[in-house]
Amino acid sequence: MSKTRWPSAVMLALLVILLGAGRYGPLHAYVESAKSASGEATYAETGFLGDKDQLAEEQASGEEPLKAWLKAEAQKRAISPRDAVVDRVWKAIPGYNGRAVDVDATYAKAAAAGWTAESASAAPDKVPWVYKEIAPKVSLRDLPPSPVYRGNSAKPAVGLMINVAWGNEYLSSILNTLDEEHVKATFFLDGSWLSKNKEAADEIKRRGHEVSNHAYSHKNMSTISDAKQLEEIAKTQSLLKKTLDIDNRLFAPPSGDFDARTVRIAAGLGLTTVLWTLDTVDWKRPPAAGVVAKIAAGVGPGTLILMHPTSTTEQALKGIIRQSRAKGLVPGTVSEVLSERRLDAAALGN
Repeated sequence: MSKTRWPSAVMLALLVILLGAGRYGPLHAYVESAKSASGEATYAETGFLGDKDQLAEEQASGEEPLKAWLKAEAQKRAISPRDAVVDRVWKAIPGYNGRAVDVDATYAKAAAAGWTAESASAAPDKVPWVYKEIAPKVSLRDLPPSPVYRGNSAKPAVGLMINVAWGNEYLSSILNTLDEEHVKATFFLDGSWLSKNKEAADEIKRRGHEVSNHAYSHKNMSTISDAKQLEEIAKTQSLLKKTLDIDNRLFAPPSGDFDARTVRIAAGLGLTTVLWTLDTVDWKRPPAAGVVAKIAAGVGPGTLILMHPTSTTEQALKGIIRQSRAKGLVPGTVSEVLSERRLDAAALGN
């Protein structure tokens, strides 16, 4: 039997048809068929590659289109975690969790709500995304003992730290302002004050605030012996547990005075030594408006703001909170600022 010879015109017409079909089938399949003895071609099902390339490729994969789209979009929404570091200026800086889309959980919610690949592609920010947090490889606890002056700059949080060794007359008003603004703060209590003001300390705790260690008798830590430093910190630590049943993890040295021994001794008791980023210097009784302006100008992600129970802080606290929020920051406790936990849309809406 003689071989069938294809006229040149027919061959050209076939090529034009195939090229015109363009993206609906690969030219490779025709070329391979021309090489075969039978001259028959088998075309695999392929996806479209036009303006909706992503959706087409997902459909071609054989996976449910919405889930395939979610997988592709998840890569764009992933955020890498940040490791804790010891900075040359700021010393220990905590890490911050990254995030990844939980595709299965997001798919379950989106499918139940009637989302399709097309509607999700048209309004990706309205999809009911479910995220899981990704921890950094290095945490604050992995670093050598170092003081902390601030949180991670990627976390839009501000810590309110109020050192208490006096000023009872302003405490009630300060607590009321925090309640009105739905904010929790960290109160670092001087041990000698705590021993005489259990009722006031109980009220601070009852209102949901964090209570931490401010040594016992407000001594400058760098001027006393190792043994005395240990006594100052440990005595208040014991009192916090006995009086308030608190398992504290933070230590703020009186007057911000400390040395390497202080940090090491505190770490031996399981405590992180905490200083501040911005100081209201409220003990000098500056005008409240000036304090608010100072904080508004300097506050940013990870800032720790130092205050005391004074008339200045009593008047300035609401403005400090609101100015922080105006910058998209969440005011809260020191532990919240130092935590690796992410602050996303829900927290930032307050």
